[in-house]
Amino acid sequence: MVSFSPKPAITIVILFIFIYESKGSDDDEISPLLVANQNNNNNNKVNLSVFYESLCQPCATFIVKDLYEIFNTNLINIVNLQLVPYANSYANLTNNSISCQNGQDECILNSLESCALNLWPDVGRSYGLIFCFEFLAIEGRSNKWQDCFDQLDLPRAPILNCTTGNGTQLAKRYIDETTKLNPPHSFLPWVVVNNQPIAQDYANFTYYVCKAYKGIPVPEACNSIH
Repeated sequence: MVSFSPKPAITIVILFIFIYESKGSDDDEISPLLVANQNNNNNNKVNLSVFYESLCQPCATFIVKDLYEIFNTNLINIVNLQLVPYANSYANLTNNSISCQNGQDECILNSLESCALNLWPDVGRSYGLIFCFEFLAIEGRSNKWQDCFDQLDLPRAPILNCTTGNGTQLAKRYIDETTKLNPPHSFLPWVVVNNQPIAQDYANFTYYVCKAYKGIPVPEACNSIH
């Protein structure tokens, strides 16, 4: 089992991201497939998409350890981040059910995370909750997911209402988004930069983001990229 323990300084920064209050209403719903394409003041932003499953250990490690670095640096300023759960799941149209690669527990976490992305499109807030879920998955304690709401002082009612309301429809959207990948994904996490998969080099995504970025000024995080 993978073990990852954030350094104290990193934990403090992450917690700051977690408790950041979104200016929008918790009841406002925005399509998760539109989050990465929201209008912004920097038209040169790079689209960074991560296709994953919530109980996939390499996925959890990437989200907690590697992807966090875009918040720990100024790379987030040039990135449109899109997280896509349910990447290896299946929608049964006959009985309107969802089957997940690692069973029902994974479907529960996938649903919680998709609802967080849909209800809280602010990247800091939704990623913060997902980080907490995935950290528990790494530690083998994914069934303690409710603790994340208490630890981060986030309301759970909007998320739980979403999972019991339109959770299945969100799952189908994400599954459909995954089926549109060209080329199709062959493992997870599947990381795509401006529609180009970076395959096995996904942990080195910063290099590809910086290479794709055409704006000015260049973020400090890109200065060491050659």
